[in-house]
Amino acid sequence: MSTISRRRARAGSVEVDDAWQGRALPALVRGDSTTDLTAWLAGNRATVDGLAHRAGAVLFRGFGIDTPEQFRAFMEALSDDVLGYGERSSPRHEVTEGVYTSTDHPADQHIALHNEQSYTLDWPLRIVFSCQREATRGGRTPLADSRRVLARLADSTVERFRERGVRYVRNYVPGISLTWQEAFQTEDRAAAEAYCERNGISWTWVDGDQLRTWQSRPAIHRHPLTGDETWFNHALFFHNSTLPEEVGDGLLSALGEENLPYHTYYGDGQRIEDEVVEELRTAYAEETVGFDWRQGDVLVVENMLCAHAREPFEGPRRILAAMSDPRSAAGGAR
Repeated sequence: MSTISRRRARAGSVEVDDAWQGRALPALVRGDSTTDLTAWLAGNRATVDGLAHRAGAVLFRGFGIDTPEQFRAFMEALSDDVLGYGERSSPRHEVTEGVYTSTDHPADQHIALHNEQSYTLDWPLRIVFSCQREATRGGRTPLADSRRVLARLADSTVERFRERGVRYVRNYVPGISLTWQEAFQTEDRAAAEAYCERNGISWTWVDGDQLRTWQSRPAIHRHPLTGDETWFNHALFFHNSTLPEEVGDGLLSALGEENLPYHTYYGDGQRIEDEVVEELRTAYAEETVGFDWRQGDVLVVENMLCAHAREPFEGPRRILAAMSDPRSAAGGAR
């Protein structure tokens, strides 16, 4: 990989640094609490866009954005289209309009690298995180450049996924995964079925009220603005082997493969070989970087160019999340 050249620039009291840790991801925009970040954003969107597209993510530090209201104002300055959270795969609750807890997943569990909602037909171009409170231990949000992950894969692996895509199979099992009511934000079976019909999702009802869905999606996409080809999918994230070994093996033994909460295959339904799954895991691991959160930080992640994760943590960590700039698999903004 090429050597990172460090570049710093100042815009008023704001400093821009695209190699502050000796690497490009994430880029840094640093200021202080006397700087009106929303006003700065209004005049510097092109700067932020350029940083996000080159690096994959931009960290804003020192501006003191540590309330939901400040974060919502940041989002409105960043984007004209702040989104809600649909077709859910992670437990979250809304704090204020368009602002959610990053996840309500237990603090002692790792969340693997993924690109937000890449299993859907519609996804956000950006997911943004706001650090309201730091953890006392752990709790970083690791990142990996999805372009570089793709570049690490063997040509044969890339072509296999390019031709066949990824199939996602989900069982909405109460007490084990999200219920279909939470995932689709409805109590009405007919409404859930209609959503699936509109969004290219096949479904069946198992044992009365258990819903099973499956959908095939591309594994590789091209960013609509940069033109970069990128590894944009949940092939590894939803694969049962990504769970801790004792958990994944326990679910497989108790439920059988057909009833797993989440599992992935090639788009034609064929099994993804163990060696390919391990190749994906290695590619992510080799591209993973991280930083320690500070209260008031905001991280803008260019969702199609950068995967994110979460480390286990201790203490009162509180990270909020918002999404913006919808993109459709049909090829345009939604």
